[in-house]
Amino acid sequence: MNNYEAVFILTPVLSEAQTKEAVNKFKGILKTEGAEIVNEEMWGLKKLAYPIQKKSTGFYVLLEFTAKPEVVATLELQYRRDERVLRFLTFRQDKDFAEYAIRRRSKTKGIKQQQEV
Repeated sequence: MNNYEAVFILTPVLSEAQTKEAVNKFKGILKTEGAEIVNEEMWGLKKLAYPIQKKSTGFYVLLEFTAKPEVVATLELQYRRDERVLRFLTFRQDKDFAEYAIRRRSKTKGIKQQQEV
């Protein structure tokens, strides 16, 4: 099992419910394929570096998961089939990056806990 990180950009014309549905669809695909989702971050609506399909903004989502290599091919096929996805990038984390990701997650959890207080 390898550690992976997937970032995908959804079209900005979706409602909040449609965005959550799209994210849950991809999470469901990972779960049915036997992957374990380690972290999920909704980065929100951000400006794109260049227009994609005549859109200048997009809704960014990050998923970190552990899975077998075959799962990535299935996930990326679903990204390509879904018209709500503007762009996507999936890559395998090496040992050093996996350690960095753990530190980053713990740091963001600490920030979220401070904001809730």
